[in-house]
Amino acid sequence: MQKSFLIVVIVAIVGGLAIHQFVPALSASIAFFAGAIIAALLFKLLPSALSQGDGEYSGPMMTLYVGNLPYRVHEGEVKELFSQYGEVCSVRLVRDRKTGRRKGFGFVEMPEASAQQAMAQLNDFVFQERTIKVREAKTQDSDSTEKNPV
Repeated sequence: MQKSFLIVVIVAIVGGLAIHQFVPALSASIAFFAGAIIAALLFKLLPSALSQGDGEYSGPMMTLYVGNLPYRVHEGEVKELFSQYGEVCSVRLVRDRKTGRRKGFGFVEMPEASAQQAMAQLNDFVFQERTIKVREAKTQDSDSTEKNPV
């Protein structure tokens, strides 16, 4: 999405300069405003052409719980490990609020098919001298209903 926004800004600036060149009687701010409107219209009318290169996955997603991680591991290392099985959308390693140190577990968000494969291959996998556990993450809703049954 950031790439699309950058394209719109560039088109707005170029459009504003072009309008100002062809109609010099208009002030630069009005020309820029007109360029921004034209860019916004193009962005709305041609969304597929502008967003093809983003690589965003829009299918079903799954969040995996990854436990028993080494405390020294970084998000990039976890992403590299899981990216062997598909696109990794996000990695969040949980930290202690007081000390800022990692707690040894985290969450990886991936497309569902890739997540299933990663879960099957990486559960009980030795990663940096630790045997990691990979499971489907529980939702916060299911946790709260188990603690307080109605």
